[in-house]
Amino acid sequence: MDDLEGLDGVVLPGGESTTMTMLMERVGLLGPLRSAIAEGLPTLATCAGMIVLAREVSDGMADQKGLGLLDIAVRRNGYGRQVDSFEADVEVTGLEGKAFPAVFIRSPLVESTGDVEVMAAHEGHPVAVRQGNILALCFHPELTRDLRLHRLFLKTAAPVAS
Repeated sequence: MDDLEGLDGVVLPGGESTTMTMLMERVGLLGPLRSAIAEGLPTLATCAGMIVLAREVSDGMADQKGLGLLDIAVRRNGYGRQVDSFEADVEVTGLEGKAFPAVFIRSPLVESTGDVEVMAAHEGHPVAVRQGNILALCFHPELTRDLRLHRLFLKTAAPVAS
């Protein structure tokens, strides 16, 4: 798809994962995006974006399609409903300084992992994982003033000088 040509990276944000995948399929973006990410397009996925990338999703729509590129199994809204939202400091591998102030809003719960690097956990569950060109987070880093995770992603998405 021409819309993906020349991108240095892509962000799959929070939101409603079933709606996101239905819209991607409707406009013909699901397959091309899957291919681009599989071929190495740097990707930052937060909350619903993590669900869209997961190889396995529980508590989703029966016919929900995703990209299936991230070797994790997640449960949609595994941390609860909107009223159960919370903040927690998490230690993230690769970030120097203090813990990261993670904001969890209807977040997915990672129930199992395969061949991924777990970069952070909360109460025994992975909340930040990396697999090759993909950095996926259960939480919303954009809701904090801490830009370290965004900077970490930008380092991976920087175009290679020729």
